[in-house]
Amino acid sequence: MSIEKDINQSKFRSEHQKATINLIYTYNWMNEQMKKWLDQFDITSQQFNILRILRGAGEPLSTLQIRQRMLDKMSDTSRIVDRLQKKALVKKVVCKEDRRLVDVTISEKGMALLEKMDVNQDELDATFNNIDSDEAKYLNSLLDKVRGSAD
Repeated sequence: MSIEKDINQSKFRSEHQKATINLIYTYNWMNEQMKKWLDQFDITSQQFNILRILRGAGEPLSTLQIRQRMLDKMSDTSRIVDRLQKKALVKKVVCKEDRRLVDVTISEKGMALLEKMDVNQDELDATFNNIDSDEAKYLNSLLDKVRGSAD
């Protein structure tokens, strides 16, 4: 379905305005798809992002380091880490180099959850069944270009 039909708007000021609205609409739609997928694991997208960052780092990270790597730069990383700790998905320890800081690591339970999620990743990937790999690659290059970070 086209953006015009989805939002019941037939006219746009320009193709640039239409593209902007389409990006915002698609972001919200993708967010909803992701939320539906994550709900089965009782985890939010921000929590998922932090767990993936910690698994990828392979070493303890401070909340500042985690925040720098997050997709959502506006999030309250400390609060999200605290919620992950309550679920026993991460561990917090005092930093060896600077006792004022706290290092965060992914727990065994957190690793097990990500492994379970990895098995079900095809469900989330199915969101893109309408485009092939070449189209996805082109879309990635366009989105990078929009952000001014194209290679």
